[in-house]
Amino acid sequence: MKKAPAYVLTVLLAGLALVLGAPAASAHGGPIELEVTGDGADNVNVLVTYKKDGHPVTEIVEATLTATSADGRSFGPVPLRSASEGQNLYRSAEPLPSGEWRVTVTATEPSKAKKTVKVKAGVVAAVPVNAPTPEQATAPARNKAAAASTVVDDEGAMGTPLKIGIIVLAALAALGAWIGLAWRHNRAGVRR
Repeated sequence: MKKAPAYVLTVLLAGLALVLGAPAASAHGGPIELEVTGDGADNVNVLVTYKKDGHPVTEIVEATLTATSADGRSFGPVPLRSASEGQNLYRSAEPLPSGEWRVTVTATEPSKAKKTVKVKAGVVAAVPVNAPTPEQATAPARNKAAAASTVVDDEGAMGTPLKIGIIVLAALAALGAWIGLAWRHNRAGVRR
């Protein structure tokens, strides 16, 4: 009869260890989604997120860009390169020639995805002093990437401690029940 509480405690502790180890194992994966936009000048920005939860793809993305103009010209395939502004922001390795383009981005890693959009590319003429630079024109994509990574950090910061707290409370309740049963069992033995 004394072995039963030990088994229960062992199972509870094993479950606790498995649950605490689970956040590390719950890495992202699955299908990805591509958001393709022109940068206001002669390049294309591609924001890569997981389709399931919208979190940024932090793995290396292998993708190419092809484009067809309204007058029949073709461009690419050109590989995408990671941009310095965001963890999941990519740009074409070569600028688009001036004109209106039907751009198709095709990703093969970490999963397959494809997106086609219309983009207008052109050389930026004389820029007024207060006008945004091409780098500032990509600010919405950077801000979205930063906001997406903030969401990941917030979920990690709020979700994990909450889970751990619930698990600890459940384990303490189980331990208290086990001690109560053991105490009652020992009291019953003393009365006999």
